[in-house]
Amino acid sequence: MNAFKPVSTVENPTLQEAEATIREALARRKCLIVVGNCWVEYHGRASSKLESGERILIVKEDGSLLVHRAKGYEPVNWQPPGCIFQTMIENETLIVKAIRRKPAEHVKVFFNKIYMVSALSLKDTGTFSLYASEEDMQKAILAEPWLVEEGFKPIAYEKKVEPGFVDVYGVDSEGNFVVVEIKRKTAGREAAFQLARYVDAIKGMVNRPVRGILVAPSIAKGVQRTLDALNLSFKALDPRRCAEILKRSETRKLAEFFGEQHDSRS
Repeated sequence: MNAFKPVSTVENPTLQEAEATIREALARRKCLIVVGNCWVEYHGRASSKLESGERILIVKEDGSLLVHRAKGYEPVNWQPPGCIFQTMIENETLIVKAIRRKPAEHVKVFFNKIYMVSALSLKDTGTFSLYASEEDMQKAILAEPWLVEEGFKPIAYEKKVEPGFVDVYGVDSEGNFVVVEIKRKTAGREAAFQLARYVDAIKGMVNRPVRGILVAPSIAKGVQRTLDALNLSFKALDPRRCAEILKRSETRKLAEFFGEQHDSRS
């Protein structure tokens, strides 16, 4: 395998050729992609076994490992960065073993047929920026209501009222109803008037005080005076912060999912 080539690929290799390519890629800390028929065993905090099937093994430069099926975005087996790897051939089967010391656990991937092995030297210095839609901002507020204000408790979202749909509807710490209107970009006067119409609609349905809060990254010049005149509030919220919250939430769900999978197979 040419160490100077950014991508080196062997197709339909023998197990011996594949093992040599994999071993060198791991030694050089390259990204590695292996496609073939495999089965997987996990032992550690629990144990699991994945039966034979054609799958994609990915080992990244940081020592993380993922086994993907042909469908779905979630890996069916995975190990986080920092793994130590071993490769061997036993009984006409190529084994790739990823070991973690803390906690003590390991994954073994067994290949009896390999279609392709690619070793990649990748350069990635780009900055990753997260941006959220109004729907994402809504989801973030429902997940973390304190983004609007402390003590806020959502009751419903996309609530139908005569002028349209209320983005988020809830109560504050003092029991007042709260109507939240969300804008992804700088909010103008029309957003304030829209919120006022929603507040008036809700007031006609309930017999307690109703507040209105306009949530946006910023408001246009002069809009604060309009909000004050309409007795409405403004809460600054950056869509990128919402995107980060949603990403952390999805990461937690993914970790919980795999934790449950390990526990259920113990």
